[in-house]
Amino acid sequence: MNLETVPNMFLQTVTRYGDRVAMRKKEYGLWHDISWNEYFRLTKHVGLGLISMGLEKGDCVSIIGDNCPEWVIANLATQCTGGIAVGVYATNAWPQVEYVITNSDSKFFFVENEEQLDKWLHFKDNAPFLKKVIVWDLEGLRHFKDPNVMTFEDLLERGREVEKSNPGLFEERMNAVQLEDVSTLIYTSGTTGPPKGAMLTQRNLMWMGKAITRENPMDEKDEVLSFLPLCHIFEQLFSILGHITHGYVVNFIESPDTVTDNMIEVSPTVGYAVPRIWEKYLSAVYIRMSDATWFKRLVFGIALKIGKKRASLMMNFKPVPLYLRFAYRLASFAVFRKLKERLGFDRMRIAYSGAAPISPDVLHFFQSIGVNLVEGYGQTEGTGVTCVSRVGRVKFGTVGPPLTGTEVRIAEDGEILVRSPSVFKGYYKNPKSTAETIRDGWLYSGDVGEIDEDGYLKITDRKKDIIVTAGGKNITPQFIENKLKFSPYINDAVVIGDKRKFISALIMIDEDNVVKYAQDHKVQFSTYKDLTRSVEINNLIQEEVRKVNDTLSRVEQIKKFTILPKKLYEEDGEVTPTMKVKRKYVHEAFKDLIEAMYSSRKP
Repeated sequence: MNLETVPNMFLQTVTRYGDRVAMRKKEYGLWHDISWNEYFRLTKHVGLGLISMGLEKGDCVSIIGDNCPEWVIANLATQCTGGIAVGVYATNAWPQVEYVITNSDSKFFFVENEEQLDKWLHFKDNAPFLKKVIVWDLEGLRHFKDPNVMTFEDLLERGREVEKSNPGLFEERMNAVQLEDVSTLIYTSGTTGPPKGAMLTQRNLMWMGKAITRENPMDEKDEVLSFLPLCHIFEQLFSILGHITHGYVVNFIESPDTVTDNMIEVSPTVGYAVPRIWEKYLSAVYIRMSDATWFKRLVFGIALKIGKKRASLMMNFKPVPLYLRFAYRLASFAVFRKLKERLGFDRMRIAYSGAAPISPDVLHFFQSIGVNLVEGYGQTEGTGVTCVSRVGRVKFGTVGPPLTGTEVRIAEDGEILVRSPSVFKGYYKNPKSTAETIRDGWLYSGDVGEIDEDGYLKITDRKKDIIVTAGGKNITPQFIENKLKFSPYINDAVVIGDKRKFISALIMIDEDNVVKYAQDHKVQFSTYKDLTRSVEINNLIQEEVRKVNDTLSRVEQIKKFTILPKKLYEEDGEVTPTMKVKRKYVHEAFKDLIEAMYSSRKP
């Protein structure tokens, strides 16, 4: 595969598409277009502004804020001038922001607004190496003065002046970037300890930019909706790498609270989200149907039954009979067409789930209604994707075959090993962890899985999460947790049982759906904690657990559960920004509740 660097690929795409729309952003109720030429001009001036203030090749530049054009412009400006782009989660508390800034030795820091600037103010004295902080949204900051802070517009003006005096400087810096140069640092979510900065090279990024769309192609006619955290590799694959490779349109959400509205307005042709988002969409469908008339529920039930039968055959590579194909067309016309329009999925020809395992039942549901939802598997250290299913070749319970050019093998202990041009360079300033993760050219994923007769990979669990019961039985908690999360009333679950006599679970309820159930059934409560302690709600969850237990072997069945009396928040360090529960934290924080489930004699 012939590869260009990120700067060269960006320039080629700008040259090819010129005044075509590259990005859209919604402000004050209106969508505003940014052309490829405008995108390049802004990137060039930001890059030249940074150079004028001392950005050298290999310097790190950190960026914090919600998804917007300024975020990706700052990222590409950094890469085009030979710097290393470092994303910071917008939801991080200031000590976490300080950790990334100081660990990466960032020379510049782009911040979105007053809220993000306040985080820097907490640790500014501990980061004297920062040359400048650049703010792009000035609401509430018009009269703020600090010699270390400048506006995004001032940076652009500075870049414009540099271009006049040295017109070829930006292109010189772009041409000096090499494929083996570190392009970006992606900090891991830190589910097991402090985040580590994964060093991804220009080669890693551009190889993946082409590889992810080889089997499921994209082109300039496509549109995506950018709403996952941009500092996560999953979002960067589509909002930056695939974008500059294929030239499609990226639409930025108005705010994190308007994702569902913006999805309907944009109706993207390619969708992607973490499992929790797909679970919420599924849950919303079922809750909406529970309020529908009996006739609509009947018609939906019949259509879904037809859709599931068809999807089951297709996901097991079996032919779909002519009568079922005809029945599905009727179901699609009468039910699924309108449903997809209401969700904003009517133009979506393919959708991806990634960053965490998704329940096969959720995948099956969307395939049944005609949304080609496929699961991808990978990790930051492999530039995001190792395996992905192909449209029309989705296999039930698997994450698909490896990307073309990627090798996957299973170690003796079941761990998944990966060898690919996408495997990262290592962890920044952490040779010990690098040596543990990359051995003899193979990336040790930390996941356990198996490869079937068709070459499709099935993920069993995280290696460190596998439960060994007191009776010596191996249990994979993710398998059970994903079944529980299929319930519209269960937001998440942590299965317990290592060295225990039986399996138990901590349950996090879906607040919106459980509150609706409580209101519909006259359940009295005043606080979230009251709701979780209600007898009626515990009976509701018990029924959901029973349904899951009916699908499990005896040793896997959940004998006891406890509903957590509080919601879990990323700000409190309880979940990652991609909505994965920090298992270690939960075990420690709720150890009293766990012990209470095992203190009685009888499960």
